[in-house]
Amino acid sequence: METIGNLITPDPRFERHSGSVARQLLDTEVVPHQPALFLAETVGELTGGANFLERLSPQEWRAVRRKGSAITIDAGKNVFLQGDQHNGIWVMEEGIVRTYYTAPSGRQLTLAYWTAGHFVGGPELFGGGEHVWSADVTQDARLLYLPAAAIRGLIETQPSFALCIIEGLIAKGKCYSALVQMLGTRSVVERLTQLLVILAENYGRRENGRLIIERKLTHDQIASIVGSTRQWVTMTLDRLQKKGIISVARQTIVIERYDLLLAEADGD
Repeated sequence: METIGNLITPDPRFERHSGSVARQLLDTEVVPHQPALFLAETVGELTGGANFLERLSPQEWRAVRRKGSAITIDAGKNVFLQGDQHNGIWVMEEGIVRTYYTAPSGRQLTLAYWTAGHFVGGPELFGGGEHVWSADVTQDARLLYLPAAAIRGLIETQPSFALCIIEGLIAKGKCYSALVQMLGTRSVVERLTQLLVILAENYGRRENGRLIIERKLTHDQIASIVGSTRQWVTMTLDRLQKKGIISVARQTIVIERYDLLLAEADGD
């Protein structure tokens, strides 16, 4: 299996805590975030909705936590599946969760990789209906599960929480709108090169005038994001390498000519 990049260096604030430090974090703070990852026209769109609960005061945050259940899910496990009943949302405090759609043919399209500060499980916050996509954990996750009844009660009694939820839903709507626009208006080559631009901007490490991408993604995972196949991704990365735009090894990808990569992403 081809792999690009190394694992992101964990932010020490995301590591598991113990004792009084853990108690303070769980009771009073919304965990800091790393950028989410999804197809978008601009890199700035990736931070939309991050820490959507940050406007809550410490007292309000503790009230929210009391209504929920703290859970941990190991990498490789599902949070929910397409077709499951909507019963609540999961606020992410640590780890990475992927949301994806599975077509009747079995082919998957990755919608996004969500990080701490976001939530998964919408849009039917009050329950009812079925999930129209799935979510699985790609990096061990700590989540706060808020059941539908608790969400309704918090919205009715805590205006600041209601505003947070609205802002979170707006961000999700913009994310999926951006994805639809990319899929509908950009060629698959442009989508792939734009993904490389996003990875370079968010996870690139500068070294000798080059950008080394520090994010681990297999060719299968890249194909699922851009809406293609692993074979096509491998072939196109090889073509970009022959043009001197990137260099690819088994465990890393290096942007050699960022200017030419931007031109490819813009369809020039």
